[in-house]
Amino acid sequence: MKKRKVLIATVSAFVVVLGMTLQAIAGPVGTAAGFEDDDGNLAQEAPINFDWNSFAPTTWMGTAPYRTSEKNVSGWAFTGLEDAQATTSDTAFAGGTKQDNDCATVNTGKAPNKDDLKRIYIASNTVGGDVFLTLAWVRIPQNTTSPSAHIGFEFNQGETPCPTGSDGLVQRMAGDMLIVYDFEGGATDTPVISLRRWVTSGSCEVGSNSPPCWGPSTNLTALGFAEGRVNTFGSVMDAIAPGAPPAQTLGTNEFGEAGINLTDAGVFDQNVCLGFGKAFGVSRSSGNSATAQMKDLVGPGDVNITNCGSVIIRKVTDPDPDPTDTTFTYSTTGGLDPATFGLKNGEFRDYGNEVFAGEYSVTEDDPSGDNFLLTDLDCSASDDSHGTTIDVDLETRTVDFDLKPLDTVDCTFTNTLQTGAIEITKTRKHAADGPGDHPHTGVEFTVDGTTVTTDANGEACVDGLIFGDYNVTETVPTGYVADGNTTKTVTVDNTASCDDDPYGGETVSFGNTPLTDLTVSVDSQVDGGTASTIECVDEADETVASGSTGANGDGSASATNLEPGTYTCTVVIDP
Repeated sequence: MKKRKVLIATVSAFVVVLGMTLQAIAGPVGTAAGFEDDDGNLAQEAPINFDWNSFAPTTWMGTAPYRTSEKNVSGWAFTGLEDAQATTSDTAFAGGTKQDNDCATVNTGKAPNKDDLKRIYIASNTVGGDVFLTLAWVRIPQNTTSPSAHIGFEFNQGETPCPTGSDGLVQRMAGDMLIVYDFEGGATDTPVISLRRWVTSGSCEVGSNSPPCWGPSTNLTALGFAEGRVNTFGSVMDAIAPGAPPAQTLGTNEFGEAGINLTDAGVFDQNVCLGFGKAFGVSRSSGNSATAQMKDLVGPGDVNITNCGSVIIRKVTDPDPDPTDTTFTYSTTGGLDPATFGLKNGEFRDYGNEVFAGEYSVTEDDPSGDNFLLTDLDCSASDDSHGTTIDVDLETRTVDFDLKPLDTVDCTFTNTLQTGAIEITKTRKHAADGPGDHPHTGVEFTVDGTTVTTDANGEACVDGLIFGDYNVTETVPTGYVADGNTTKTVTVDNTASCDDDPYGGETVSFGNTPLTDLTVSVDSQVDGGTASTIECVDEADETVASGSTGANGDGSASATNLEPGTYTCTVVIDP
C-alpha cells in the first residue's frame, strides 16, 4: 500500500511538472515572434526565454497612479501605462459610452471589480519581416472565482487632440486599430482576440450604426493570427510593475496576455507605411459591442508601432564652412524617393519615418572633380535595435542597409577639401657670386592675393590652395630685369602641402638679371676748342644712347637699365 501511494505521488508530481512545461511553450505566434505570449505568466522560460519580465528592471515616470514606462530590449519596444484602482477618482468613460463613440467624454468613477484595471503592457517588434504585437492587462484582486474579462486596446495614428473633456484622447482616423480581448472566465476558457479597423465608409460592426465606426470584427484567434492566456492556474510574479523590485504578486485571474501577428492579420501591407503613435486600454462590460459599455480607462500613452523605419543622410565638409559651396550628389537604390538628391555642407536629406522595411543603398557620386575626397562615412548615429544591418564602404562611397521597422539609419558623409601648394624658386645672376644663377632672397611674390617673400635659398611656398589655376606674380626688385614674364599661371591639381617631405606639389621658377647704367662723356680741354658726337649701340645695332657737345665742347650720352651684353659707343671729336 505504501508503494502504491508513492507511485501515485510520483505520477502526480509528473503531471504538475508537465503542466508547468506546457505553460512555458508558446504557440505559433509567440514562437515566430520569440515571445512567450500565451503561458499566462510573465516569467522567462525555456525554450524562448523572453517574456514580460525580460524588460525588468523598468523605470516608471510621472506621478502615481498614472505613471508610464518605456524600454527597448532585444528589439522589443515596451510601453507600460499605469491606472488608478479601487477608487471613485479613477479615470472612466461617461455612463453609456460605447466603443464607436469617437472622442468620448472622460470623467471619474469606480469601475466594477472585474473591470478595474491597474495597468496595461504593450510591446512590439518586427521579426522575419512580420510586425508582432504583444498585449497584457493587470486588474485588481477578484471577488469571484471565474471572472470574465473584456478589454479593448485601441491604437491611433493621428495626433489631433480630442476636445476638452476627453483626457488626452486623439481623434480617430481611418485605419485606426481596435483589438478586443474577450475572456469569459473559467480555468479552461481560451481568450478570443479580435480585430476591428476604424472606417469612414462601408459596414460597421454594430449594424445599427453608421460610419464613421469600427468595422466588422475579425476573429484573429480562430485564424491562428493571435493567441493568449489568463493566469487561471494561480498566482504569477510581475517584475515590471511600478515599485518593483521586489516583484508584485498577481493573484489568479488578475493577469492576461496575448500575442498577435499584425502582418498576417492584414494590418500592415508591405506597400503602405502605417504607424500607430497613441494607445489606450479600456475595460468593457461584455464582449458584445452592440451592448457593451466602456468602463475603466488606462492611458492614453505614446507607442511606436509601424512597418517602416527612418533614413537620414547628412553632409559635412572639412573645412567648415565650405569655401567652395559645393553641392554633392547622391544616388540611391531600393526605391527611396527621391532616388537622387544633392546636399551642401550642413544640409541633410531626411526621408522621415515612412521608409518601407527592405534593402537600400546610398552612394555619393565621385567628388574628386570638385576638389573633395570622402574621408569618413559614419553611421554610428543609427538605431539598429530592431535588427537593421548597415555596411559602409568608404572606397565606393556607399552605405548599404537592410532597414527594419522602427529603426533609423542615420549616416554622415564627410568630405575633406583637397588642397595643393605652389613652390616658387627665385634666382639671379650676380657677378660677385660667380657665373650662373644664384638664389635670390627677399623677393616678393603674389599668389592670388597672398604675398610671400623668398628665403635665403631663394624659395617661397604657398599652400592650402583649392585645385585650379593661379597667377604667380613677381615684384621685380630695383636694379633687376625679369628673365621672362613677371606673371606665370600655375595649375594646382594634386594634393600637397609646403611641409611635405618630399615635396610633391606644383613648382614655378623665376630668374632675374642685374641691370647696368652707361654714361659716355667728353670734355674739351679748351672751351669750345672741339665739338664731339657720341652714339652707343647694342648687339643688334640699335641705338641705346646718343649725344653731342655744347658750345664749350663738353657733353655726354647716357643709357640706363642695360641688360648684360656687348655695347659699342662711337665718339667723334671734330676740331
